[in-house]
Amino acid sequence: MLYVKENLTQKEIAEKVGSSRQSVNKWISEGKWEELKAGLTLTKEEQIKNLYRQVGELNRAILEREDGQRFASASEADTIGKLSAAIRKMESDTGIADMISVGIKFLEWMRKADSDRAREFAEYWDMFIKDQM
Repeated sequence: MLYVKENLTQKEIAEKVGSSRQSVNKWISEGKWEELKAGLTLTKEEQIKNLYRQVGELNRAILEREDGQRFASASEADTIGKLSAAIRKMESDTGIADMISVGIKFLEWMRKADSDRAREFAEYWDMFIKDQM
């Protein structure tokens, strides 16, 4: 969370958790924190909006054709079908980024109520997320 969500440096994380910068660097590498960070920067909602925009652009291009020509080519129909399938899949799937986002929000809430339990929960949550990857 410190690296992925709060964007702390390796040195800052090491100081907060009482470890060395080298250990944090190892955790980043082994835990694939860079991939997690990249996955969280573009949310699922943003990805879905981009897909809808692409479908909209194709439909607008088709509608701008002259009468009698307002139909999708085989290539356009295939693209629209693939984009639609991707949208359906993304709208129904719960990805690792979604789980991490919910976990982070819960931990932030829990810290206000009971910081010791939040720390304990964070350890289990971290193990759970690693197991899911």
